[in-house]
Amino acid sequence: MKIAIARARDFGQVAEMNNDHRLTPLAASLPASVPFVGPEAQERARGAKFTARLGANECGFGPSPRAVKAMQDAASEAWMYADPESHDLRKALAQSYDIPPECLVIGEGIDGLLGNLVRLFVASGDAVVTSEGAYPTFNYHVAGYGGALHTVPYTGDFEDPSRLVAKAKDVQAKLIYIANPDNPMGSAHGGKVIERMVAAVPDGCLLILDEAYIELAPEGTAPAISPHDPRVIRMRTFSKAYGLAGARVGYAVCAPSVASAFNKVRNHFGMSRISLAGALMALNDDAHFAKVLSGIEKSRARIASIALENGLTPLPSATNFVAIDCGADGDFAKRVVAELGKLGIFVRMPFVAPQNRCIRVSCGPDADMAALALALPQALRAANLTD
Repeated sequence: MKIAIARARDFGQVAEMNNDHRLTPLAASLPASVPFVGPEAQERARGAKFTARLGANECGFGPSPRAVKAMQDAASEAWMYADPESHDLRKALAQSYDIPPECLVIGEGIDGLLGNLVRLFVASGDAVVTSEGAYPTFNYHVAGYGGALHTVPYTGDFEDPSRLVAKAKDVQAKLIYIANPDNPMGSAHGGKVIERMVAAVPDGCLLILDEAYIELAPEGTAPAISPHDPRVIRMRTFSKAYGLAGARVGYAVCAPSVASAFNKVRNHFGMSRISLAGALMALNDDAHFAKVLSGIEKSRARIASIALENGLTPLPSATNFVAIDCGADGDFAKRVVAELGKLGIFVRMPFVAPQNRCIRVSCGPDADMAALALALPQALRAANLTD
């Protein structure tokens, strides 16, 4: 029998009256917002499903069928908690990269790992440095723990390692964040550039190197950095190239002392048996992985050609999305995003000028590309009419 729950209309008003004063001063000062409005919320608002889901940088080519089978098999064991040490996946990753297992941390996607990392290193008022307009979820965590966020502008459409390090020295930062390849622009620095950045990290500071898209980047993008280097923590994910965004499996590579520190704050039972089983099998399915990389390469080229056909400029991409310069300002790009949404195409755009002159389109299968090709000229016409 279901246990009754009091109706909101009976007690909701009292709950609202008594709720706000229970928050910490920090929590009370923060806006009740999220870094991204999900496509599902947008679908509910528009009253219809999107035809093409090209805004969240998911892998439209899907996960490995072997991974799906592994997750299906693991579903019968969902009554059990997962191994809190994620031993099998850590062992497989250690063997794959030829690094010690004690240099690995498994978490609920890179977002979950970032939250724990900020909690470990940032106290109220501590300085943190990132690029203005870079991945906003990191900023969300910094605000949530009371850190003081300092930003530097992009140089062109690239995050600027030299500026980031200089700002970190200037404000005595505890953390520096950089994504390479970058989201939202799709640009990437060569590995040697990142190696020089690590060498310049000031004392007392930790560099967060977000490599969510590294499997999709050209050879030579990944730097040669010892996993024991205490100046850097590298974060990777199964969400992009492995097609498991909904499973929430990420991992960090870092010095054992940093990895061990996560045990102080992480949710030891935060991973699911189903997700871990899928990630482990995906890691071992090289054939599907190669097929996905090929599909993404083909889709990047198709997005670029669609942009050019409509008089727009596609930016070079080292990721599973393409940033398209719409040739005007952020207001125009915002109208293009809105008009595409009306036509059933979900895309996003950078938040900060001048990068917000662009829209950001995720790679996807041929049917999604055909839908984009049909909708984009209509969206551009409508956006120009509302200028």
